[in-house]
Amino acid sequence: MSLTLEDVKKVARLARLAMTEQEAQAAHAQLANIFGLIEEMQAVDTSGIAPMSHAQDVTQRLREDKVTEGNQREKFQAIAPQVQAGLYLVPQVIE
Repeated sequence: MSLTLEDVKKVARLARLAMTEQEAQAAHAQLANIFGLIEEMQAVDTSGIAPMSHAQDVTQRLREDKVTEGNQREKFQAIAPQVQAGLYLVPQVIE
């Protein structure tokens, strides 16, 4: 993709960025380098490579899905400031 200095200035104006001429030229050079790298990466033939979610072949250790703690609702409600019918009462924050 060809990027001109005017393109950089237009994008800066649309993003409401105040850029001097020197800053625009520096941004143009940096963006040109980035776009050049992207073009190099797109030139690589990846047709035989399967997509992967991670750079290394890793898996997560999974544990059995079972309850490890008992129900402590009564204990937690006993120390709550206000409880009514099994529900926690909190101050109204939206009028």
